[in-house]
Amino acid sequence: MVIHQSAEDYLESILALEEHLGHGQVHSIDIVNRLGFSKPSVSIAMKKLRENGYITMAGDGAITLTDKGMEIASSVYDRHKTLTKLFQCLGVSPGQAEVDACKVEHDLSAETYQKIVEFVERQRT
Repeated sequence: MVIHQSAEDYLESILALEEHLGHGQVHSIDIVNRLGFSKPSVSIAMKKLRENGYITMAGDGAITLTDKGMEIASSVYDRHKTLTKLFQCLGVSPGQAEVDACKVEHDLSAETYQKIVEFVERQRT
């Protein structure tokens, strides 16, 4: 399945917002505020994600990940959290670790990512 990095970022943001908000009611304005994009840009992206079967939108504008969207969002979000932890283990400040994780989470090979996961797990014990 080929999906663009920007779509991955949107899906990841929806999942992160669901987790952060605690009530699962994510709306476009939440994504605007999180990513700093314009309302029209987010609206266009949500339309494309909906048309491609990654999200559904309720009548009140609540956005929900489909199973297909959740699979991608979970993968990217897990990478983000793992890379953030790795960078923090290396002494990078939490804020910078977040920024840098965003930059590399899409481009790592499965092999490299798996080795990072193993390393971070070893650091926890």
